[in-house]
Amino acid sequence: MPGPITAVAAKAVLHGKDEVACLDVREHGQYGEGHPFLAVPCPCSRLEILAPALLPRASVPVILVDDGDGVAERAAAALAGLGYRDVAWIEGGAAAWAQAGFTLFKGVNLPSKTLGELLEAEWHVPRIDVETLDAWQREERAFHLFDGRPASEYRKMTIPDAASMPNGELAHRFSVADPAEPVVIHCAGRTRSIVGAASLALAGVPNPVFALENGTQGWALSGRALHHGATPAPLPDLSEDARLRSRDRADAVIAANRLTVIKPGDLDRLAADPARTLYVLDVRTEAEFAAGTLTGAVHAPAVQLVQASDAWLGVRRARVVLGCDTGLRSATAAVFLAALNYEVFVLPGIETFSGHSGPGRRDAPTPPTLPALEPMSVEAAVALAAAGETLLDLRGSLDFRAGHLAGARWAIRPRLGGLDPARPVALVGTAEVVALAARDLRAAGHADIRHVAGDPAVWRASGLAVEAMSDDPPDEAAIDHLFFVHDRHDGNLDAARRYLAWEMGLVAQLDPAERAEYRIGPGPFASPRA
Repeated sequence: MPGPITAVAAKAVLHGKDEVACLDVREHGQYGEGHPFLAVPCPCSRLEILAPALLPRASVPVILVDDGDGVAERAAAALAGLGYRDVAWIEGGAAAWAQAGFTLFKGVNLPSKTLGELLEAEWHVPRIDVETLDAWQREERAFHLFDGRPASEYRKMTIPDAASMPNGELAHRFSVADPAEPVVIHCAGRTRSIVGAASLALAGVPNPVFALENGTQGWALSGRALHHGATPAPLPDLSEDARLRSRDRADAVIAANRLTVIKPGDLDRLAADPARTLYVLDVRTEAEFAAGTLTGAVHAPAVQLVQASDAWLGVRRARVVLGCDTGLRSATAAVFLAALNYEVFVLPGIETFSGHSGPGRRDAPTPPTLPALEPMSVEAAVALAAAGETLLDLRGSLDFRAGHLAGARWAIRPRLGGLDPARPVALVGTAEVVALAARDLRAAGHADIRHVAGDPAVWRASGLAVEAMSDDPPDEAAIDHLFFVHDRHDGNLDAARRYLAWEMGLVAQLDPAERAEYRIGPGPFASPRA
């Protein structure tokens, strides 16, 4: 398969029975405005940094998507340098995909978002609207309201009186004395509300559970005020009885959904299969992961793994091992990943293997070799720009708009070019992004490349001129930023309406092959919606 292929051929491979990865190597804004359903974002600006984690097996077949502008061919060469041996790209890029009659989907995290909509429809996940929830609050009805997102999102905005309890943690730590009291889960939109309610039902929590329809956005669209700046309470520690209850719930989920439980000793056997990709993910909290885990495991908190599976899993139909302590967080996440058509395994007790080696990677990509750059002071960089030399800012386009050094120009790796190799170049940005851009510039003949550190706060404190321009770069050039409903959480109600309409319209856009990518089993809800 290596080399250019047609969109029709790529479509057939993507929906085949074997493992395959589809990487969209365009920048975030380009990707979010329209991409093939199964395409995983891996922007060229950070390709060599992101690819080894997304594609841990160097022999996996890879299909690249670009704008038909040659970026995919350059990306294929970069991946070959990491050891990937089977890399193809779609001739004509995303436009050719559309011309072949296939849908380009807007937005991000399409497989996970669509799963939420399918679960609601097929499992009949009970839901509650904002008017009913508000009435319950005013009536002082006995019920429990949880924000199922990470604490960082809870701090930004939440429903008044909601408690922070990320999905995955809720069933593991859930403790309500009265099993008759309803439990309501909300997020910012729809997916994590639906998944959170379904997780509790999967775990056998006896309380009536409901997903808040349209989350904080629905609350705001109804004219109700959100709570901004809330402080999340620490996650409750588990007593020994609570841990036993979590293990019992895990056993029930594993049995009911016929999940496969493994031991660390089984990992080498799985990793030794040359035709299969293996991911080992620790789905516990960041603090638990930091305290000790199986060597080689990657942190993927359950709340975000189900919400954004393509941030961790770049290979379709791969094997995924999910580890936690009691097995419950792993088992509930496994049900959803199995529905996404991954082959899943549950690894309880992962914390007990802290320091033990994980599976040996027998076909792993080679880490990128990045050039070491000589540092340049900010003052020297400003003087360089004032003298008419090149000062390029490789930070995000909106960061550049908010503040950049006088004389700097915004740039991004896939659009570097046209510079005089004989002239010096100074680069602003993170070390890895600058190093990747510098490697391209060196390949183009540049010898004098320097790295300028710092940020606008540091620059201003040093008395340097910092410029801010709301239209530089212009929107059409800011390919790294997704303008699609980007300010829906900042009071833009029209953006919120568009976003919710987008989520609810995903299933209708699926063609039969895309719909067949899901393996949704029987649901845990016996009663109709409330």
